[in-house]
Amino acid sequence: MTSKITIAIDGFSSTGKSTLAKQLAKELGYAYVDTGAMYRAITLFAMQNGYINNDFFDKESLIHSLSFIRLRFKFRPELGFAVMILNDIDVESEIRTIEVSGFVSKIAEIDEVRAKLVEQQQEMGKGKGIVMDGRDIGTVVFPEAELKLYMNANAQTRAQRRFDELVSKGDTVTFEEVYNNVVERDYIDTHRANSPLVKAVDAIEIDNSAMTRGEQFSFVLDLVKKII
Repeated sequence: MTSKITIAIDGFSSTGKSTLAKQLAKELGYAYVDTGAMYRAITLFAMQNGYINNDFFDKESLIHSLSFIRLRFKFRPELGFAVMILNDIDVESEIRTIEVSGFVSKIAEIDEVRAKLVEQQQEMGKGKGIVMDGRDIGTVVFPEAELKLYMNANAQTRAQRRFDELVSKGDTVTFEEVYNNVVERDYIDTHRANSPLVKAVDAIEIDNSAMTRGEQFSFVLDLVKKII
């Protein structure tokens, strides 16, 4: 496989976008970019600086602080994937909490935040040979991507996956809390004014509610091989 393409993976939260993207990147020798981690890192920054909580959201202060936020990915050989670095600090674990999940869609609504990150994401993908997942990769970041996927699964299944993941990490959460977070994020992601989550007209939709990771990977890898 000498020809390199751009693979854009969009879809709802907890549909396994990142897992699939990592599998494809490893198999193809491509770079992998988890755009969700970038939005989560900015969310964590906002939380740490008191810009957002359950009762308060100071958007203007966050916008004015964007120039002080430095994001990069650093590959960790012992983990087998790249972790998110926020202002020179590894925040990979912190950005995956249910607390960050509760605010990330609100942060992603901000035009200035999206503009900053989309610019960075497009720069990362200039040379192709990249797998990127998020909410607007095939519609905004890489509208010319050779392969666009739109991941879906029912909310109950996605909440169970997310709940199991959090519990395995030792987080204390209830299924109801996780399910409500999934439903709320779905609504915000699909109703925001700037770059809402929509299926690109040329994207291939995959409902993986009843699929195993192996089945999904084999199906998508076949699509990649046909395009290459």
